[in-house]
Amino acid sequence: MSDGRERVRRVRPRPEQRAAPVAVGPSRRTHSRAERLRAERGRRRKRMIRAFAVGFLVAVVLAVVFVGSKMWHSLGSQNDYAGDGKKDLVVQVHAGDSTTAIGETLHKQDVVKTVKAFLEAAHGDAAISAIQPGYYRLRTEIPADSAVKRLADPQNRVGKVVIPEGRQLDDTTDVKTNDTTPGIFTMISKASCVELDGDKRCIAAADLRTAAEKTPLASLSVPTWAVGAATAMGEDHRRLEGLIAPGTFNVNPSADPQTILESLISASTEQYVKSGLLDTATAMNMSPYNVLVVASLVQREAKPQDFAKVARVIYNRLAEHRKLEFDSTVNYPLDRREVATTDGDRGQTTPWNTYVSEGLPATPICSPGVDALKAAEHPDDGDWLYFVTIDAQGTTLFTRDYQQHLANIELAKRNGVLDSAR
Repeated sequence: MSDGRERVRRVRPRPEQRAAPVAVGPSRRTHSRAERLRAERGRRRKRMIRAFAVGFLVAVVLAVVFVGSKMWHSLGSQNDYAGDGKKDLVVQVHAGDSTTAIGETLHKQDVVKTVKAFLEAAHGDAAISAIQPGYYRLRTEIPADSAVKRLADPQNRVGKVVIPEGRQLDDTTDVKTNDTTPGIFTMISKASCVELDGDKRCIAAADLRTAAEKTPLASLSVPTWAVGAATAMGEDHRRLEGLIAPGTFNVNPSADPQTILESLISASTEQYVKSGLLDTATAMNMSPYNVLVVASLVQREAKPQDFAKVARVIYNRLAEHRKLEFDSTVNYPLDRREVATTDGDRGQTTPWNTYVSEGLPATPICSPGVDALKAAEHPDDGDWLYFVTIDAQGTTLFTRDYQQHLANIELAKRNGVLDSAR
């Protein structure tokens, strides 16, 4: 009978329905000794293969480096010359040339084998960095480092001419000492001298003088503002006086006389233009050529401290139609330097003698410097008509009064400056 409560029956699972136990951790397998030995031999083989591969790679890298080095040195020797070169030549370095530009010039003229070799040899060389424009004696087919050394050697610079202020084209002689002062033609001739392969070559001053006489003015680059006055001188070489300015110039020793004169006149004209000569002359209602002539007189007649006063004397005398009566214009065609002149000298009629002719001489009487030009362009204010140097220190007295001028001349005589009156 039921007691009113339902019995709960517990059912036990069957054995086949029970969950299988889950294994925790790696399974354990037992290897035989032979298997373990085979595995160890495999690992050793892999290590040996890796070591061999690394060693082979290192060997390949070393071989590449070695061969590359050999090839580099081999190519390096092909990029440069060896030995003492073949023949002498003159090479020009232009203003503003970089080291690379110099190297390219040397390569084109077969001085160095490659620009690269020159750049490597010149790297860090202060003398090359500061090299001046000009002409240099070198040799063809020389090592790049030899080219650098030759360029840096002042003895190899040729064609440099320095023209001082107040020089004229021809040599002049001091009457008292008999000393000769080289003229511009002689200075150019000396600068043109160069020894190439044992043969010394110079352009003679006489050849330069002939070129000045015979060459058409246009072929000499004579500026338009000087052509008229130069043409009036015919074939007198002095037609070029004053057109070669003072300064430092470079002349090509291998050029002909005409080319050298043309280059100097062209460079001088540019220099005069930059100085403002043309504009100032226009403002003064004068030709640039006449201003140049006045400056040459100032240069020869006065000390720098008196340049502007002497310029004023010139302009005052011209304005009053008085003869200038400068001894320097008498001495100029005589190619001499002397403070005073003789009556006979002053009586000679020449295109320059301002004792004989009124006005300015036919050409400049020298190459005036910058200060003399400035004085001619900007004279001092004053009414002076006369001046005379009275002592060896160069003291010069200025006056408008002729009687006072005569008294000043007597003072100059007593001091031994003048032997005769102006």
